[in-house]
Amino acid sequence: MMADQFVATAPAAVPTADFAGWMLAEQRRIFLLCQRMLGEADEAGSATQDSFFKAYRALERSETPPDDPAKWLTRIAVNTCLDRLRSRRWQFWRRRPNQEDEQLILAMAPSGSPDAEDRLFARQIASRLAAALDKLSARQRAVFTLRHYEDHSLEEIATVLGLDVGTVKAHMARAVAKMREELKDLYAQHRGGRQ
Repeated sequence: MMADQFVATAPAAVPTADFAGWMLAEQRRIFLLCQRMLGEADEAGSATQDSFFKAYRALERSETPPDDPAKWLTRIAVNTCLDRLRSRRWQFWRRRPNQEDEQLILAMAPSGSPDAEDRLFARQIASRLAAALDKLSARQRAVFTLRHYEDHSLEEIATVLGLDVGTVKAHMARAVAKMREELKDLYAQHRGGRQ
């Protein structure tokens, strides 16, 4: 069967027979979540595949589908990313390009902004945001990503991560403080005009 024959359905119930259609509907969201948490597209692709594989295996073993499949899948993806972030083996093999190569890669990245100055500024901000996210602990990164990129409430984040709401608030406060400290020069640059 071809992929375009699947109809993306609202994920109210996810039977294994329609798993491919549900996967197509959720794939981009889960990939972006993984990419923000892991910081690398290749690792995010692997984590996305692992997440859907785990979800499929769990659905095969379970007689009843999850109440909220989107939240359930988000939790699987977050846990998969946290496992990868904790893994020393993954940290050992993780490679970041040197600064010159990174600038070249960022310069070649497509942008929807019409103005060259805006594109440069957007690349600088994206690079700085990624670097700042990389300095957060794994749990802080998960909380920050789910709140600011996935738009989950603190209660939903607590449910997804299996934490108390107070703990989520503490992680969020620390993450925001660290992000502000890392990016404080951007605020001054933006207020004073782009240089």
